[in-house]
Amino acid sequence: MRRLRQLAERTPAERERYVDLLRALAITMVVLGHWIISVIGRDQAGRPTGHSALGYLPWAWPLTWVLQVMPVFFLVGGYANAAALTAWRSRGGDATCWLIDRSSRLIRPTTALVVILAIGGAAARLSGADPTEIRKVAWFATIPLWFLVAYLVMVPLTPAMYALHRRFGLVVPLVLLGLVALGDLGRILGPANLATANYLFGWLAVHQLGFAWYDARGPSPAEPGRGSGDRPGLHRRRLPTSRRAGAVLLLVGLAALVLLTRVGPYPVAMLNVPGERLNNTAPPSVALLAAATAQLGLILLLQHPARRWLRRSGPWQAVIAVNAVVLTVFLWHLTAAVLLVGLLNALGVLPTPQVGSAAWWAWRVPWLLALAVVLAGLVALFGPIEARTRRHARASTGGPVRTVLVAIGYAGVAAGLLVNSMTGKSVPEPLGLPAPALVAYLAGAGVLRLLRTGWGSRG
Repeated sequence: MRRLRQLAERTPAERERYVDLLRALAITMVVLGHWIISVIGRDQAGRPTGHSALGYLPWAWPLTWVLQVMPVFFLVGGYANAAALTAWRSRGGDATCWLIDRSSRLIRPTTALVVILAIGGAAARLSGADPTEIRKVAWFATIPLWFLVAYLVMVPLTPAMYALHRRFGLVVPLVLLGLVALGDLGRILGPANLATANYLFGWLAVHQLGFAWYDARGPSPAEPGRGSGDRPGLHRRRLPTSRRAGAVLLLVGLAALVLLTRVGPYPVAMLNVPGERLNNTAPPSVALLAAATAQLGLILLLQHPARRWLRRSGPWQAVIAVNAVVLTVFLWHLTAAVLLVGLLNALGVLPTPQVGSAAWWAWRVPWLLALAVVLAGLVALFGPIEARTRRHARASTGGPVRTVLVAIGYAGVAAGLLVNSMTGKSVPEPLGLPAPALVAYLAGAGVLRLLRTGWGSRG
């Protein structure tokens, strides 16, 4: 508590605490959402299995318009990346070294999960476990990694996309929206893979809005004058952030959602529901971007009371505490479910009530409490890896060799996570994770780790 008080007291006056609150809330809602809608059953062999309850609860689908908070995380990510890059450059650093510094907070906690799962898979295989069953466990535990694939693409694209934002402003996310619409049209009229590029265009659009929100705070250190940031029309770099703007965005987003899901071809749920023709999240659809618009409007409407609340020491200390381990919480929350299910099954006391029954709803409370206890233990064990990550390193510049190595490092990490996400859960994998995915990820993470120590700086 003393450490938290010290951090709270040293918080710079210019820090946007509301962004930190939104990050903490978004991850907390993802964790609780996954836990609440989880259904534990048994396969024909009597082994525990898990899937989502959404397919059995159609009345809950409209709730996902608020509960699908990945757009909030990308919005906050855009804001944070713009702020960090601007501050880095104001201290004389360049984009290459910023990417090296930025990689630490993302990759160190992720590497811990990847390595521990691989070691666990190897130990299970040596003890005689079926490689298919090992893969199923690892597949479930690594579901959160699909998100990091997208975000690990957003980060290295930030310098170029922020430059586009400074030149073209809100035109950029609108163009990306148009590209998402074209992808949707392709998968509606043809095969689903015609919308694959929406994984990039959709999340980039939300990330760009984060840039505009950051610029809305006023001139940055790198922009001493107001300049073209106040240009009228769509080329403006500053997002309107008044209560009126928030109300307009909320109403427009909700109206678009109703039309797209009731009249148009899109599912109501903003999460995957088995059997639906389209998936609004994988890849992002126009409907998901409409939900993101409504969420942005709600965020703007709540910003002033939230900021007043965060000026109090207690709430701000709580936000600091969550953000110190926020990625660890996200990465390990499904591993906590795997461990709890395994423990209860080993003890012969694993409940498997029917979805929607009184017993299933009654089980939600002890289920959440037990999961929270297991996750707390995992965070206590692995959270220091994230919390102690060195931040705000000395700004510096790098040469062309380091730029190439940074690109290789990020590409290796993202490729490794992507291969794992694309590998089916029933594929026999002795380590749980595909060997090519492990090699690519560890190679990329290793290159970035060496770069953070100064390796290649003479290039």
